[in-house]
Amino acid sequence: MPEGPRLPRYDGPCLSGVVPALLGRGQGPRPAWVPEVLDQARQVVLLVLDGLGWEQLQAHASRLPTLAGAEGGPIASVVPTTTATALTSLATGSPPARHGILGYRLRFGQEILNVLRWRTERGDARRRLPAPTLQPIAAFLGQPVPVVTRAEFAATGFSAAHLGGAQLVGWATASGLVVEVRRLLRAGVPFVYAYYDGVDKVAHAEGLGEHYQAELVTVERLVGDLLEALPSGAALAVTADHGQVEVGSAIRAPSPGLLAAVELLSGEGRFRWLHARPGAAAEVLAAAREEHGDEAWVVTREQVQDEAWFGGTLAPGVAERLGDVALVAREPVAFLDPADTGETRLAARHGSLTDAELLVPFLGLPGPGGV
Repeated sequence: MPEGPRLPRYDGPCLSGVVPALLGRGQGPRPAWVPEVLDQARQVVLLVLDGLGWEQLQAHASRLPTLAGAEGGPIASVVPTTTATALTSLATGSPPARHGILGYRLRFGQEILNVLRWRTERGDARRRLPAPTLQPIAAFLGQPVPVVTRAEFAATGFSAAHLGGAQLVGWATASGLVVEVRRLLRAGVPFVYAYYDGVDKVAHAEGLGEHYQAELVTVERLVGDLLEALPSGAALAVTADHGQVEVGSAIRAPSPGLLAAVELLSGEGRFRWLHARPGAAAEVLAAAREEHGDEAWVVTREQVQDEAWFGGTLAPGVAERLGDVALVAREPVAFLDPADTGETRLAARHGSLTDAELLVPFLGLPGPGGV
């Protein structure tokens, strides 16, 4: 059996430690992985570039010279490396084991919740599955932090789950993001969280080719505009929720024999949970290893818990959200869930624990007036 994946150090340079480090800047020893410029700043803007992994930043440094030259380096995302889990860990400062948002599609009873849309097959789940009951940890350590994000995200269940009662400031275009950040800084706000999803959207739709490269040029411009908006004494922090792997048409469908022993599927294409029918867990594990062991780490729920993949002991009630066996892709492939047909159209993906997906940047840059 192949060696297991590299796991995050949740007590070290990890996405779940970013917000606690920034909100506590200047109040104690600075962790070595936090850029010094951020610790010294009076105001900090945290820009989250959804989908821009460390390996992609290094591979395209010529298109992102500002970020490539910034202070800082790679840190780990969380398990799985998917937006729903990673953004919740980032905002709450908690490992997935505590907040319980353990993937893009999560089991609740006999339903699978699409966390980003907060929908099941029965439709909108915001009333039936209220966000605060599924994820009770306050965002930003309970402090009043404004969140500059796309306007259409304000009313979503996922925003309620990972951002709680934060003040949401909407934008429609990247230029609007800059305007809103500038306004907040002029008003004296000490910490601003800004979210941009363009890199991830383009990678999913087009892969990591020409469209992706053009989007990186747009990101370089966005970063430059934000730096110009910083007043004296302010700094820009930049991170991401995960990286990307180009998968294209390399989609693996579980065999009819394997599916016959499976009750439900959850997770995502590169971290697929198989929920076995009663008494069939051993059968599912053996069949999954036989069919997919050459391309994936095939692990049990017990192994994942024993090895603390999610950052510790799971909070009460969270273990029931896991399947019995997980297919965690080692190669550039994805594992199909027949009930989630929209996923088949994704060109680049994430969710697994390869370096391309797990490592993300954590960078600090001063504004024109310095800090």
